[in-house]
Amino acid sequence: MLELCGDVAVVIWLLGSAAGGPEATSAVHGPRLESLLEKLVDSPVRGFVYEAVGSLPDASLGEGARIVDRAGERWRIPVTLLSEDRSRQGWAPRAAEAVAGLLAG
Repeated sequence: MLELCGDVAVVIWLLGSAAGGPEATSAVHGPRLESLLEKLVDSPVRGFVYEAVGSLPDASLGEGARIVDRAGERWRIPVTLLSEDRSRQGWAPRAAEAVAGLLAG
């Protein structure tokens, strides 16, 4: 998978409303997310944006946010948590600003 990240500067994890069963969606915001972040350390990726709100249970999204924050601290990866629902007017430009902020670093 890391070979696909060769030209990627920021990964944007917009899975706050991912579809699937509880086991699958918990994994996406738990062990799979953590595994991805560990692998990104050895890649050209220099930022990570995590959607911390959505239709999934708060416990799953909270766990994901904690994983992202820990990864940011541990490996000094610039991270941003999107904590605004996508349905709000103007969400896309504000999300783009978050990404641009990581790129400007």
